[in-house]
Amino acid sequence: MGVLEIAKGMGITLGKLFQKPVTVSYPEQRATLQPRFRGRHVLTRHPGTNLEKCIGCSLCAAACPAYAIYVEAAENDPANPTSPGERYASVYEINMLRCIFCGMCEEACPTGAVVMGNEFEMADYRYGDFVYAKEDMLVGVEGSLPQRREAARKGQPVRLGFKVEGGPRAELEGVKYPQ
Repeated sequence: MGVLEIAKGMGITLGKLFQKPVTVSYPEQRATLQPRFRGRHVLTRHPGTNLEKCIGCSLCAAACPAYAIYVEAAENDPANPTSPGERYASVYEINMLRCIFCGMCEEACPTGAVVMGNEFEMADYRYGDFVYAKEDMLVGVEGSLPQRREAARKGQPVRLGFKVEGGPRAELEGVKYPQ
């Protein structure tokens, strides 16, 4: 390594020294995410009928390389249907400690029921709270379990620590994210 290479490296360092830093003071300032960011899972509903899109086929569980998804299907009641098909997912659980956020479940879903949302704040101290049930992932549920628990304890609304640049993806219709 010669003197010229060291001088080039020092020149780059000195140039960066006088530029404005890109550090975000999180959580006081919200982090800006790109719309394609893949975070916490969201189970979507049909827009007109508000029925769940999940039909309990378990293809997402079969595609999951970390075996983090458990689906138990049940027969749909024709008088009071939960989903438009013959079956629905009576139990849908994702163990977030095992999930590697690869998106294979989203790709395997034939109805588009499983979508990777934009939420990334899922830290907690309780093991049981990392197993997300269907009720925790349906569209309209804002925040993760620890965020909802903390907001209820303080008597305040859930505050998400991010904003989505340009708004969320089209698959996430019905999900309200700060902009």
